[in-house]
Amino acid sequence: MANSNTVSHSTKLGPEERAAAIEALKTKELDVLVVGGGIVGTGAALDSITRGLSTGILEARDWASGTSSRSSKLVHGGIRYLEQLDFRLVREALIERGLLLQRIAPHLVKPVRFLYPLNRPLFERLYIGAGMLLYDIFSYTGGRPPGVPHHRHLLKRQVQRAIPSLRNNAFVGGITYYDAQVDDARYTSTLVRTASSYGAHAASRVRVEGFVKVGQRVVGVKAHDLQTGERFEVRAKQVVNATGVWTDDTQAMVGERGQFKVRASKGIHLLVPRDRFQSTMGLLLRTEKSVLFVIPWGRHWIIGTTDTDWDLDKAHPAATAADIDYLLEHVNKILAVPLTRDDVEGVYAGLRPLLAGESDQTSKLSREHLVAHSVPGLVVIAGGKWTTYRVMAKDAIDAAADALDGKVPASTTENIALIGAEGYQAAWNKRAKIARAFGMHTVRIEHLLNRYGVLTDELLDLIRDRPELGEALPGADDYIGAEVVYAATHEGALHLEDVLARRTRISIEAWDRGVSAAPVAAKLMAQELGWDEERTEREVTFYLKRVAAERASQEQPDDESADRIRLEAPDIVSP
Repeated sequence: MANSNTVSHSTKLGPEERAAAIEALKTKELDVLVVGGGIVGTGAALDSITRGLSTGILEARDWASGTSSRSSKLVHGGIRYLEQLDFRLVREALIERGLLLQRIAPHLVKPVRFLYPLNRPLFERLYIGAGMLLYDIFSYTGGRPPGVPHHRHLLKRQVQRAIPSLRNNAFVGGITYYDAQVDDARYTSTLVRTASSYGAHAASRVRVEGFVKVGQRVVGVKAHDLQTGERFEVRAKQVVNATGVWTDDTQAMVGERGQFKVRASKGIHLLVPRDRFQSTMGLLLRTEKSVLFVIPWGRHWIIGTTDTDWDLDKAHPAATAADIDYLLEHVNKILAVPLTRDDVEGVYAGLRPLLAGESDQTSKLSREHLVAHSVPGLVVIAGGKWTTYRVMAKDAIDAAADALDGKVPASTTENIALIGAEGYQAAWNKRAKIARAFGMHTVRIEHLLNRYGVLTDELLDLIRDRPELGEALPGADDYIGAEVVYAATHEGALHLEDVLARRTRISIEAWDRGVSAAPVAAKLMAQELGWDEERTEREVTFYLKRVAAERASQEQPDDESADRIRLEAPDIVSP
């Protein structure tokens, strides 16, 4: 690992780097400590460290283990916010979409095409078309091209050719437009590695259990390393609370009332095999409450989402049978051959952190974000949406910087690419040559490039030394053994679940949700992390219990029953 006084640091985030980070956190006062390892927290850590501020970040569970791994996987402006006349939010999100696509993470963020089916020939085409035109115009206002094509109007026969599986009476035409998609968990873990590479001290599985105060001022946190059991204090001039749906709980540790409340809204998504219906693009459908997306995702379609209040366990929101039936019912309204429960291969549920307002309906609560110095030394960032994480992070660090002595440089993250991004296009252009050199299929190299960018070289080095790591994992043909090893050595994965649920998406993509892959992946991790046979078996057992509990919870009729069943499978580390 590079010396902490150098300009460039290691891009590894393995066990040694975690131990070094914790040692640094215990022994020095930081300028900024971020609490929360989701997309906003990791974004804030990168923003802070690249301004020249000494920075630490702590996460109680795994990176992106909450909301930031359970989104719709979209980087988008939010078409529905146009109808709510929230033009500022849409414009801001579209500018960020262009940045992520073209500058910050072109290896991770990709354009995706959607169809909006029209049911009325004239008024709806004019009304929706005007919104799409505005969407396109806003995407150009950031001073650079948007990175995606503009919208197009389609006649009924053109829609039929593009999506033969639609019911003939479900549309009279359509409008297509582009947004972008991303593997949200992979992006977040890459973001924290990028922050670490610039010198941020990053440690997951470290729970903040209280704040250290001098008078009324927060000067640090009380931390608990859940891997070792050690408790220690971390001192910082400014602490940033970026804990999403846990914001109110974290604020309660200060002994002061927060300036705003965060409500959790549950959204669930289904994964069905790509061959269940034919379409060359995704779908955007209206529901009585909001909108419904059908999103192309590798060998699958992602169908989502719901929008309901959730006040039960925040770490493990559970999908119910009613949630699943709701999505199937709505998507089946436009499909010629309906989907059934048997078609559903994966299900995941996540919580949106919404700023509590006057509305009783979570779908009408604000997606805006707010930043406040709730008490001296503590900055709180809450609300917002995944796409605008960089703006949220900038605003949070701006607030922290205002309270620090001396002049702090402005945010630079608009121009900082994530690790793996620089040189990605050149690597992509020679993917066939790389495939021939390693005796691999070009599709396999494309898969790696779109997950690791130019860091694919590091995985190929593993395969060169250990050819067996180029083999696919059981029941998960898209993923190879090298990805498991790399997750443990370079990406901060400390448990089997971290790899199967977040570094890969095997837990939602595989037909058996990773049951077949679990023993093989655990053995690969054991070699890198020094697990004995008992520990390896324990990791597999806990993962299998998680899968069984999730499957059982999805058979339950209501939230309370689903939550009770899901919690029967304990975490391998209980934060």
